[in-house]
Parts: sequence; C-alpha cells; structure tokens
Amino acid sequence: MNAPATTELPVVVIGAGPAGLAAAAHLVDQGIEPLVLEAGPAAGAAVRDWAHVRLFSPWGEVVDPAAEKLLAPTGWTRPDPVTYPSGGDWAEQYLQPLADVLGDRVRTGACVTGVSRAGRDRIVDADREQQPFVVHVTHTDGREERLFARAVIDASGTWTTPSPAGASGLPALGEHAAADRITYRVPDLKNPAVRARYAGKRTAVIGSGASAFTALAYLADLAKAADGTGTKGVWILRRGISGSTFGGGEADQLPARGALGLAAKAAVDEGHADAVTGFRTDAIERDGDGRLVLVGEDGRRLDPVDEVIVLTGFRPDLTFLSELRLGLDERLQAPVELAPLIDPNQHSCGTVYPHGHRELSHPEQGIYLVGMKSYGRAPTFLAMTGYEQVRSVAAAIAGDLESADRVELTLPETGVCGGAGLFDAPDTQLTDGGGCCAPAPQLVQLGAPAAATAPAEQASAGGCCGS
Repeated sequence: MNAPATTELPVVVIGAGPAGLAAAAHLVDQGIEPLVLEAGPAAGAAVRDWAHVRLFSPWGEVVDPAAEKLLAPTGWTRPDPVTYPSGGDWAEQYLQPLADVLGDRVRTGACVTGVSRAGRDRIVDADREQQPFVVHVTHTDGREERLFARAVIDASGTWTTPSPAGASGLPALGEHAAADRITYRVPDLKNPAVRARYAGKRTAVIGSGASAFTALAYLADLAKAADGTGTKGVWILRRGISGSTFGGGEADQLPARGALGLAAKAAVDEGHADAVTGFRTDAIERDGDGRLVLVGEDGRRLDPVDEVIVLTGFRPDLTFLSELRLGLDERLQAPVELAPLIDPNQHSCGTVYPHGHRELSHPEQGIYLVGMKSYGRAPTFLAMTGYEQVRSVAAAIAGDLESADRVELTLPETGVCGGAGLFDAPDTQLTDGGGCCAPAPQLVQLGAPAAATAPAEQASAGGCCGS
C-alpha cells in the first residue's frame, strides 16, 4: 500500500447532512478539496427521514454563510429568513442544491466502515502523524474502496443510533422482542399507513425533549380528528413535573421551540395524554392480547398500550473510528475539551460557550467530530453551532489559526435541555410533591394551558436543528 503525499490529498468529510455539507463549503472557500461520503442515497438522508417535522429554528439560522456564498452564482436565494422550514424543506430547498453545487465532491451510497492511519493501527507510534488517514468505504453495490485523506471531519451525526427505552441506557428487557410495536422516531401522522397505526390506539411516549413534545402534539391533533377518536397518549417521564418540564415556553428565545412545549402541555391539560412521572422503564412485556406493558425498575406495571414511541435521545456511533486515538469524555462521549461546555447537568442550551477546532481536537491530530456527533449524548444541538464549528475547523486545516481561533456564537436561551445524570433527578420544586427521592409513578393532570405565542403551525413544530 503506497499512500500518496498528504498535502496532495482531499479532506474526507463523513456525512452529507447540514454540518457535513457546510464543512465542504468552508473547505472550498479555503482552497482545499473536500470529499464528502454519504451512506444514504441522497444528501441530507437523515433529515429526509424526518421530513414531516418542522424545525424550531427559522431559515435565517439554518443556512451556512459559506454555503450561501457557494450557492449564490447559481441564482439560489434563501427562503424568507423568519419562516420555519420542515425537514423536507431544508433537504430539498437547501441541502440538495448545495450538494449539487459541490458536484462530484459528494458521493452518496458510500458507507464509511473504518478510519485509521495508513499502515499504522491504533497502537503504533512510529511516524504516525506523518501518515495520511486511510478510509475504508463500502458502496451500495457491495464494492469496497480504500481512500486516503489529509484530514477527516466526521459529521455523520447520531440519527442511526437512537437511545433505548431502558433507563439504564441498555435496552429494556423485552424491548427487542417488541420491536414490531416500537419506533424511535416521531411518526409521520400525515402518512395514511402510519396514521392508521396510531389512530384510536393508546400510545406511550418515552422522553422529555423536543421530539417527545412533537409526538405528543401530533397524537393530540390525531385525537381531535374525525378518524382519531379514542387516540390517547401516555407520556413517560423519568422525573417529575416541574417548571422546566415543558421547556422555556414564552421565555424561549426561539418562539417555535417554546410553543412546541406549550403544545405538549396542552395535550396533557386537554386530556389527550396522561403524564406518568418518576417511571424508569426496566422491561417491556406483552399481555394476552399482544399489547405492551411497561414495567418500572421498582416493579410497577402500567396499563397496556398498543404502541410505544421511544424518544430518549441519540448516541454517537464510534465503531468505525476504533483505530484512531480519540479523546472523549467518559460520560457524554464528546471531545474532552467540549464536554464541560455542553454538559446538560451544568448548562442550558443557551449558555453553551463559543467553541471551535481546539475544543474539537483529539490526541489523533487531523480528526474532528463536528455537528451533532460532537455533542455525543448531550441534547439539543443547533445548526448554527455546527456551522461555526466547521468554519473554525476548515480554517485550522488550512493553517489559518487566527481565523480558526476567532469563534463567536450566541445561542438562544431555553429551559429545555434534558439529559442523563443529574438531569434525570427529581426537581426539588415538583408539583407532585418532589423531595430528594424519586416520586412514585403516577398520573398527573396539569392546570389550564398557557397561551402559545407562536402561530398554530409553529406550535406543533419541532425536531432537531442539527445534523
């Protein structure tokens, strides 16, 4: 295996999502050739999977400046910056045109299966940093390929590795066996087949973030429809109900995100969903009719449900990076310098400090995890965060450290950032009694719903704004 000189090689970008394509645009702007490898059949494949979900960030915050510069000569114009795109809008009106402009620099149907140093496995020190990266790729037709790179930017996201229902971080007992009645995505209830699956059914929603809010709001809308009579949601929360349960509400600087939480609150207040608090799922069993029974760690059993929607977050797939020397936080699986800045036990999403190539670096020089993947298991990643990350990383790869170190980012403040660790601990000001111990699982009804400040279309909006 004769590897070419590193300076002659492209920078391999893994993933043609928002962060990956933005990284490519910034590399082009720096005069560096990118090669974007996308496992899916088209650019923005993960975003297309939630095409029906509306973002809570407007167009003005989900278009990267370098990408817009690259698109401008084609006659492309950014949609109204104050309107909110759906995932489908984002993919079709921005990500696909950007991939088209990048042309042959973007390869789809190319799944990265491994990254290492040429001729050096993880344990070898000798001349390691002088060797280019070697990237193994499997194509949809089964063909395997070896590529070389001067640097690697992993923007593959976390979409393909959702977290399980089990409160321990492991799948609940019986979770795999019940796969036919479990989804880990917000269902598209405008799809007739999907709608029929949930209409008139009792559905458990496990999770406490924006995706759970979205699913609850969708189920409430279905319950109000003529074909949805009898639809009922059961919202499973590991902690109790507190002032921050429904996010920032009217105080959220992203109005659509705040309205989303208020829509979830309305679903509970109006009786379309019951909230079960202090419940940590340990097992999922079937009753005699084939319905699912959730069993808590304390042995409590909930009434049977027909379907379960698990929205407990995502985690990074690090398997294909196992031959690289990564420096990852032991809790979040995020870069060690970034982890303290995004730890949900310490920060809300709006207090994340500006960060760039230095916080994203690893002991293995030249590898960067960016976008949603850089956050590891931390929640609520915003597109503008990823765009600033890749701008800094591209400048660092180009050797412009002055620009790379000049990171500026101000994120909208919010009260919605759930996670692991202390973030699952019961609030000391819970409406159900609280205290220092986890409250017993119970059904709760909240007070009158607060008025949403965003239009109705935005109130049912949601989805992550990352890659």
